[in-house]
Amino acid sequence: MAMESTAAFSKKASIEMTALTTEQKNQALACIRDALKANAARILKENQADLEQAKRDNLSEPLLKRLKFDQGKLDEVCEGINSLIALPDPVGRTLSATELDRGLELYKVTCPIGVIGVIFESRPDALVQISTLCLKSGNAVFLKGGSEAARTNHILAEMIIEAARRAGMPDGWMALMETRDDVAALLNLDAYIDLIIPRGSNEFVRHIMDNTNIPVLGHADGICHVYVDKDADIDMAVQITADSKCQYAAVCNAVETLLVHDKIAAQFLPKLKVILDEKKVEIRGCEKTRRIIEANPAAEEDWKTEYLDLILSIRVVDNLDSAISHINAYGSGHTDAIVTNRRDTAEKFMNRVDSANVFHNASTRFADGFRYGLGAEVGISTNKIHARGPVGLEGLMIYKWRLIGSGQTVAQYSGSHAKPFTHKPLRKKWKSKK
Repeated sequence: MAMESTAAFSKKASIEMTALTTEQKNQALACIRDALKANAARILKENQADLEQAKRDNLSEPLLKRLKFDQGKLDEVCEGINSLIALPDPVGRTLSATELDRGLELYKVTCPIGVIGVIFESRPDALVQISTLCLKSGNAVFLKGGSEAARTNHILAEMIIEAARRAGMPDGWMALMETRDDVAALLNLDAYIDLIIPRGSNEFVRHIMDNTNIPVLGHADGICHVYVDKDADIDMAVQITADSKCQYAAVCNAVETLLVHDKIAAQFLPKLKVILDEKKVEIRGCEKTRRIIEANPAAEEDWKTEYLDLILSIRVVDNLDSAISHINAYGSGHTDAIVTNRRDTAEKFMNRVDSANVFHNASTRFADGFRYGLGAEVGISTNKIHARGPVGLEGLMIYKWRLIGSGQTVAQYSGSHAKPFTHKPLRKKWKSKK
């Protein structure tokens, strides 16, 4: 019952959020940024306590990396808020305008989704990114982070809610769920929650989908690939592969499987191994790979695994088609890249690989809302409806149809003497009072 009353409160707040001006939302974002900076010592202290507990609980190294929220992370999220403030307001944009008849005009206009529930992993910075994106897009939000980050998430949510309240945001626009029971209760609140975005394992996302009537948007695994073509620049391929794997291994857009064309493998793999050895990356290779460089044997399961660690599986393939077939069979539809000097080869790869993000001569780590200029992200969607790829401000919007008439009735446009519709595109935009 407590969750239901909180959700009802948030639904009311979401309606109030739709009427906020751009200036009001940006002022609230600035207040949140300033509150985070002013309370840095308290936030970092709580995160240190979470880290110490996580070490006592023997959490894996990748999880510890994701859990860490130091001064650098704080600076990053504050810079993300600055970029969010600078972005145009996504609410009230005219997507299309059509004259149905003289004095009868139809507008397709963006609006917030409403109340969004986001269940995310152990990264406290995700809480800041998600909540501020929802604020800018005029959505109310329920948040549930990993239990290992409970102290950090609690103080961050406290700071954000209080700063936003001082800036005039409606009470209830943001709520923090702190137990699994809260999540279970949320799944039944389809009368109040408009969208759920889960971030986690395949099993977790499937559990959410199977246990709610609320629409679900998100991705499970990030099994990303780099394919090095026979016409690749070898030095470029080495740098792109190393960055995709090693720049930050514990994230969903890090590469997990490297595919290499048979005709370039003998030249490329030894050079790559030098870098991977320096970075202490464990290599798991197919039989052809192990004839060229030292590597542990790769099993069938490796092609299906998101390591989130300094582990890379490598397969040598016969041609581009074999690489595309492997990615479409084993990939998660997240991010896949090709390294080649041939544009036609890259075009074929990007057309046929069925993923939300397909890159040519660039690291998979670029698959990120902040890097795309979307004002960070609430997650990356591998769905094929509504939003795909990094879900930033635009992905948190839906639209409504606004029809402006001057007394017309459908009877006028029906029967043997029906008036014709003009259906003429208009250059006009919906005029908002904002």
